Amino acid sequence: MAAPLLTLRDIRLTFGGPPLLDGAELAVHEGDRICLVGRNGSGKSTLLKVAADLLASDGGERVVQGGVTIRYLPQEPDLSAFATTLAYVEAGLGPGDDTHRCLRLLEDLGLTGEENPKTLSGGEIRRAALARVLAPEPDVLLLDEPTNHLDLPAIEWLEAELKSMRSAQVLISHDRRFLQNLSRITVWLDRGRTRRVDRGFGGFEAWRDELLELEEKERHKLERKIAMEMDWLRYGVTARRKRNQRRLGELGALREKRRTDRGAQGTVRMTLTEAEQSGKLVIEAVGVSKAWDRPIVTDFSARIARGDRIGVVGANGTGKSTLLGLLTGQLAPDSGRVSIGAGVEMVTLDQKREALDPERTLRETLTGGSGDAVEVGGEMRHVIGYMKDFLFSADQAGTPVAVLSGGERGRLMLARALARSSNLMVLDEPTNDLDLETLDLLEEMLGDYPGTVIVVSHDRDFLDRVVTSVVMSEPGGRWVEYAGGYSDMVSQRGAGVAARVVEKADAPARIAKAPAEASTEPAKKRRLSFKEKHALETLPARIEALQKDLARHHAALADSGLYARDPARFAAVSKACDETATALATAEDEWLALEMLREELED
Repeated sequence: MAAPLLTLRDIRLTFGGPPLLDGAELAVHEGDRICLVGRNGSGKSTLLKVAADLLASDGGERVVQGGVTIRYLPQEPDLSAFATTLAYVEAGLGPGDDTHRCLRLLEDLGLTGEENPKTLSGGEIRRAALARVLAPEPDVLLLDEPTNHLDLPAIEWLEAELKSMRSAQVLISHDRRFLQNLSRITVWLDRGRTRRVDRGFGGFEAWRDELLELEEKERHKLERKIAMEMDWLRYGVTARRKRNQRRLGELGALREKRRTDRGAQGTVRMTLTEAEQSGKLVIEAVGVSKAWDRPIVTDFSARIARGDRIGVVGANGTGKSTLLGLLTGQLAPDSGRVSIGAGVEMVTLDQKREALDPERTLRETLTGGSGDAVEVGGEMRHVIGYMKDFLFSADQAGTPVAVLSGGERGRLMLARALARSSNLMVLDEPTNDLDLETLDLLEEMLGDYPGTVIVVSHDRDFLDRVVTSVVMSEPGGRWVEYAGGYSDMVSQRGAGVAARVVEKADAPARIAKAPAEASTEPAKKRRLSFKEKHALETLPARIEALQKDLARHHAALADSGLYARDPARFAAVSKACDETATALATAEDEWLALEMLREELED
């Protein structure tokens, strides 16, 4: 095997207390797609900064092959020193890199290059930062939470872009589907050390559980051996004799090993506080419409029953949070009505964690500012014990919310929300910044929750595991409900979430910046839009699915006795057959037109 492009050996780093990195290692070869996984606070981002040469370790070795280029995407990019997003992206290029690729990536990500970084949202900052690290097509890409603040169209575009690149990649993400689709190697950072398995994230969790089970067996053996040696010390041949000093030393070494063994990290324990059962009808919306600068919700009607689990999906800017506000009564509709059923007790988790007072401490946030107890599940619990359920230490009780990390704020919001009595949970991007183990427990908790759940999320795996139906945004402010999870919606609809089409009235002018010596060149050549490229990629699968459906309908109608046995089924199958044939013809025509356009543009 060729030498690694980038190697970290025996990396050690301590910020006070137990070592954060204690012999961590990483080897990145040409073409590798590595996912770096571990609990929040385990040191993943720190290790990536060491790999990017942005942080010096206390010990160990970092080796980079001569001439290898490395680009690093931080969790919080800083664009403050640049006048425009294009200037920021171009500043990341090296000698000989293609400047035109910068603008192409920005346009694919929904930006023009003219944006002032001071006015950008979190999602737009992330898109500009992605364009900056992808534009040079480096030998090694180090990406820390690249999907943070991205909507589903951008996440799926990023997956396709990374798959097409030759760069070796090291990815940190809490998006399971993203990791499953991209990774080929998994590196697990646990208690300061790394363990590597040459398989993608899809096989990681079973492998990790096997290792933890084996570790627990070894710990049990160690405890038994210590007990046996202690028994010998107390009741066996006197330990003071010279010939027994070796055995005494071994006992001391065993006890030291047990003392210094950090053990596996704890897990979050979630307990729901259930309210009295709500009525059968939880929310009813009839002909609801809402517009700001454009139609956001148009003539939307829905009946949400007790026990339903509704997922709301759409590109950024389509109005998911507005729809949530209308359904929960926080926003008044321009027309139509929303009725909330009897006995509904609602708890909400907002996307930006704005409900948290940054000046309050953890203790005050959970107790409401009085006492040391919090009511959970009808019982009073000491706040320190409840904090520990969510992986906070007793020392953090007096810590202000302002200094907490994103993951810690997410856990605090969950801790506070779950302590409240409810039979309706409204969750706006609940998975942001949560580690995979906490996500597992949140999914299990929601699965056992007897009430109703409405959740906005861009996490496809989370939606597939949790929701029973998906409400999807369509052009013109329309919202359509599909049965099942996100994958079921894609199967029924024939495509996933597309990027929002920006109307001309609110679209910024496209820039036509080019080098001075090229100013006399003709206008820039037309390219396929993101939506057209997405349709070209997804239509073949939809056509294949429709062909299978049509064959199934034809097979059913081939039964000569069907009409005599079941006239109603014969009529239903005939209607479905006609509709499928029409949909197939439309899809084939659309694909053919797009394919001809693609060939014309390439020629």
